[in-house]
Amino acid sequence: MPAQETARVLAHLDEYVAGASEGQRGALWRLAERGRQLDANLVRLPPHVSVTPHVEGALDVLLLVVEGDGQLDDGSPTPQDMRPGGLVWLPRDATRALAAGARGLTYLTVHRRRPGMAVGPRPVEHEGGEAPCALGRVCQECGRLGAEGGARYCAWCGEELPTTSAY
Repeated sequence: MPAQETARVLAHLDEYVAGASEGQRGALWRLAERGRQLDANLVRLPPHVSVTPHVEGALDVLLLVVEGDGQLDDGSPTPQDMRPGGLVWLPRDATRALAAGARGLTYLTVHRRRPGMAVGPRPVEHEGGEAPCALGRVCQECGRLGAEGGARYCAWCGEELPTTSAY
């Protein structure tokens, strides 16, 4: 029988924010505990950088603004202001975009963990994978495919996307 996990403090997010270099962007911290049911990421967007409109079809996401300011665009006529302490629910299948303000935007996302990659024979009906022209849109940090070709940052984890294709 495996050992039972115990509750513990995993991180002090303010220390990760304070310890990040001025130009550091993307994920500053990730939940990496074995056997977890959740994923969490502390993400920093530089000032005036946006995460383009996208839809997460599989998961609800809870977002907590830790530092900075910005706006949430949910497709309605008026974007919603975001500031430290703001708690945002991003329901699955809802369009969302983020825009960092003059101070940048640092936020924590929490969601149900995605299932891991399976090892074993691959089903024949899905051969081929992504076309080579899409490789420049694949986030090297989390592996997600960017929603559109012009995106500079991953809509999921905030990492900068490759500037050139691998081919």
